[in-house]
Amino acid sequence: MGYNTWNAYHCDIDEDLILQNAQLMKSLNLADAGYTYVNIDDCYSEKSRNDDGDIVEDATKFPSGMKALTDKIHDLGLKAGIYSDSGWFTCQLYPGSFQNEARDAKRFHDWGFDYLKYDNCAVPFDNITRENIMGRYERMANAIGDFSLSSGTPPLILSMCQWGREQGWTWARRYGQSWRTTDDIEPNWQSIVKILNQNSFYTWATDFYGHNDMDILEIGNGPLTYEEAKSHFTAWALLKSPLLIGTHLASATKGTLEILTNPEIIAIHQDSVVGTSISPFRWGINSDWVSNDTHPAQYWSGESQNGTVFMLLNTLDEPADMFFRLTESPWIRAGKQYTVRDLWTHTDNGTAVRNFTAHAVPPHGVVALLLQDAGDEPDGLWPPCAVLEWCMNSNGTRIDE
Repeated sequence: MGYNTWNAYHCDIDEDLILQNAQLMKSLNLADAGYTYVNIDDCYSEKSRNDDGDIVEDATKFPSGMKALTDKIHDLGLKAGIYSDSGWFTCQLYPGSFQNEARDAKRFHDWGFDYLKYDNCAVPFDNITRENIMGRYERMANAIGDFSLSSGTPPLILSMCQWGREQGWTWARRYGQSWRTTDDIEPNWQSIVKILNQNSFYTWATDFYGHNDMDILEIGNGPLTYEEAKSHFTAWALLKSPLLIGTHLASATKGTLEILTNPEIIAIHQDSVVGTSISPFRWGINSDWVSNDTHPAQYWSGESQNGTVFMLLNTLDEPADMFFRLTESPWIRAGKQYTVRDLWTHTDNGTAVRNFTAHAVPPHGVVALLLQDAGDEPDGLWPPCAVLEWCMNSNGTRIDE
């Protein structure tokens, strides 16, 4: 959890802006909510390395130097992140780290950074690399690990920004802590649901040791409505994607800050016992396991240390009632009833027995629930099985026939 400069500022960054956002993370209580990283994206350096071969911070943008800036960030109780690329250049054509991995890993450490976002632009020719994306990321991961061992210092967190290419969710945990799963996000509903749709098919890849990265948050940006922003934040948080704020904090609205600091949603994201993502148990509009970039899966659930988490997403352009049977989720036990906690209204909403309906979910809106075991369901319910398939009396009589 933290802040990244790209979505709000692109290349228009300098040390005063970075420090201002770090201070705002403290004064707006974002740090208290769990946002601890202040990450500088592309465009911070000179266009060429120095005579020693090192990346050099832009003297106009960062006249005090990177070490002075990271010291100030650390003095605020926060951590600092930096950016580079696995190719010759970054995406904005500043020096990349290919063939300079060891030098740059040391440089970023000496500058005081804790985190590295590593991009995938300016790819060298095949007859130079003799390797694929995985190989180029392995080079930097090895450099980070080697420097950590030789220096006795903690390794940089490695965030791999390879845009979902070459199925990073199958291999990237070998090298870093997160991996991008899709192309870049945009501040509109179409982009949000497209990314969610793609991620619905590999939620299994996320756990404590590595995370599908659905890209920087767009909450507070573009034409996203309040309900769409809530849905965006809920999905990213409950799928355990990194949560990196990407808006202008100095002008962030009360609504934006309320969404970003929802303590009950963040508690699921930061669960210290369960590190896995929620997953779809029913697609809803589409048949299960059908990809649809405009109408992704609507019914999701997952484990938490305090109960079963549900996310109901209305992808329609009109309000909708959303009904599900509790045992459609694999984390619910048949024959039990469950208390219902709404993680957005922060209210306890009675007890659910077998079924639950969320009424009038707004267009593009979300319902996030925490269900907790409230004991056995009432006696005498009919049918005797919530799932009728092969439901059978002890005398051999099938109920489903």
